[in-house]
Amino acid sequence: MAKKRIYELAKEYNVSSKAMLNIIKELGFTVKSHSSTADEQILLAVKKKFASEKEEVKKEIEKKKEKAKARKIIEEDELSRKKAIERKMQAELRKVRKKDIKKFDTRLTAKKKKDRRRKKKERVVDLKAVKATFKKTMSSLDVAKKKKYRRSDTRLGEEVGVEEDGKVLKVTEYMTLSELADLMGVKPAVLVAKCMELGTMATINQRLDLDTIGTLALEFGFTVEESKLVGEEEDEVEVEAELETRSPVVTIMGHVDHGKTSLLDFIRESNIIAGESGGITQHIGAYEVKLPNGNITFLDTPGHQAFSSMRARGAHVTDIVVLVIAADDAVMPQTVEAIDHARAAGVPIIVAINKIDLPAANPERIKEQLTKHNLLAEDWGGKTVMVEISAKKGQNVDKLLEMILLQTEMMDLKAARNTKARGTIVESRLDRGKGPVCTVLIQKGTLMVGDSFVTGTHFGRIRAMLNERGTAVEEAPPSTPVLILGSNGVPQAGDSFGVVDGESEARIIAQKRLRLKREKDFRYLKRMTLTEVYDRIKEGQIRDLNLIIKGDVDGSVEALSDALGAIQHPEVQINIIRRSVGDISESDVLLAAASQAVIIGFHVRAESKAAELAVKEKVDIRFYKIIYEAESDIKAALEGLLAPEIIKIEIGEAEVRQVFKVPKIGFIAGSFVKNGTVKRGALVESYRNEELLGKGKISSLKRFKDDVREVASGYECGIGIEPFPDLIEGDMIRVYQEIEEARKLE
Repeated sequence: MAKKRIYELAKEYNVSSKAMLNIIKELGFTVKSHSSTADEQILLAVKKKFASEKEEVKKEIEKKKEKAKARKIIEEDELSRKKAIERKMQAELRKVRKKDIKKFDTRLTAKKKKDRRRKKKERVVDLKAVKATFKKTMSSLDVAKKKKYRRSDTRLGEEVGVEEDGKVLKVTEYMTLSELADLMGVKPAVLVAKCMELGTMATINQRLDLDTIGTLALEFGFTVEESKLVGEEEDEVEVEAELETRSPVVTIMGHVDHGKTSLLDFIRESNIIAGESGGITQHIGAYEVKLPNGNITFLDTPGHQAFSSMRARGAHVTDIVVLVIAADDAVMPQTVEAIDHARAAGVPIIVAINKIDLPAANPERIKEQLTKHNLLAEDWGGKTVMVEISAKKGQNVDKLLEMILLQTEMMDLKAARNTKARGTIVESRLDRGKGPVCTVLIQKGTLMVGDSFVTGTHFGRIRAMLNERGTAVEEAPPSTPVLILGSNGVPQAGDSFGVVDGESEARIIAQKRLRLKREKDFRYLKRMTLTEVYDRIKEGQIRDLNLIIKGDVDGSVEALSDALGAIQHPEVQINIIRRSVGDISESDVLLAAASQAVIIGFHVRAESKAAELAVKEKVDIRFYKIIYEAESDIKAALEGLLAPEIIKIEIGEAEVRQVFKVPKIGFIAGSFVKNGTVKRGALVESYRNEELLGKGKISSLKRFKDDVREVASGYECGIGIEPFPDLIEGDMIRVYQEIEEARKLE
């Protein structure tokens, strides 16, 4: 084998000369540099080393291939296992579907059988045979016909028959004139003529208010009775055997921070307060509590005075009111309001005297104060149940629940389950992901997923039902609060809720209600004439603060509107031009920009485009989480619109000693300052024998020949007044200042 130099050998094996030197040294050979000559022994050793390394690399590659192959086998096994599980799940799902289809077929077959039985029971009536029999019977009897009284109306040229006992018309407000004519059985032209006679111009398609309908009906001998809301059917006659015992609906009322929500927290073993701003309940919450002796549905109403309307709605859907009063406080105005709401609803009151664990607690004082409102405790010889509790420690809470269940047994609450569901909207809001979400308290019947419903001017179909903890439920019996999804809009809290036969029927009813609502809004829309505007401007320069209120739930929007609308003053007023549920949108900002309004956001946020538009249009958006903070800010804004109060402060008085004329200047009153200070630029009033001569302003003030800023008491001076009054010796000049002071709303 020919000898080679080290650098040639390195080039042959594609390594650097330095690396080759290191390899040769590791093999035990001694070389000096890369130019040294490698003998045959070195060449064989290097060749052997590179060959062995190549074999090791090959073995490593084989190992990796084997590992990859094993991994692929494992993955294939896992994929086949997943496919097997999926096939098994699909098979089980098909079984479930077959069961559901079978169950549906069974129900459908049962329904068809029931319909066939019902048809068999129905008698086929031959109308011709009935008429013939009736005529034969009447001809055989000698009975005089019932006398009818008729009133002639020669002006209309026809007679209208009215029976002796009169007739009652069931009407709806804002029905058309032609609809009323059909009900009374007269021609529409007759009603048009009667309207003209009464001084009202109306066409056959014009809608009439209830007063006009009543007047026209009386003219033709009818009495009117306003029918129920469109779509609300007459209550079915409830059979005692079909009624079942239901849970009580208990409303917790009381003053703010007296422990209402804390009591409910202990009962439910949860923490509702953590989700409320400032620890104050801002919405009505409906919660179902399951106890060993029975279930209780609780309504937690806010205690702040601005939520009077929300508390009123709570009282009208409840069976029992629990009035929470802090033992270390007193009977507050909101507590009295809660008592009035409960009495107006005609429901029993149970008083829970809370915070008895505090050192300042005095339950006897609370009982004494309640006697002034006709609530006398049982241990004082009265009939009102009063329980002393501690909501935080849970003391006597079990006794309170026992009293609620005892009161429920005495009331014997029952409701039909197998009828169409009826209830009340407790709360509603617009959820970004779910759409309109409504809290419904079922009062009668059972609500099922898939039922079509009408509530207020909205309709829909139940897509899902959730309890207060967000768990899906399939049905809701009486006294059960549920969150429903599927409404086409956000109804108002307090609206009635009812299930109807189909979605098309629900749509028709909702459209009719919406038409009636628009008619009412149009009729009651107050427009101010130019004369009224002029008169009110003369009275006090009225200034308006336009507001757009957006909230997360309808109850809060309504309560905030009521609270702000109650702020009144002769010179300033609040105009709420829009109030709705949901985040602040671009249309809200555009309306605010056009009407120079302020947007109030309550527990909502502004959409990104709306926020950018607000900055561009310079629209003021205020966000609040507690209602009385919004109320306070609006009051401050209204106070800024009030014209400031001008306060007059007398600072000096001077007596005129001599009046002389100065060329190019005018008249100067040489005066003696009797008290106070006379200042240049101050306002003055001139008097002669306490009679006002005129008002003006001090234009110049001199002591001898020098101009001065002010002259103190006991000195003489020359006073120039603009405009100068007709002064003589002995007149008095009274100097005063006017200070503007900001006014407050009372």
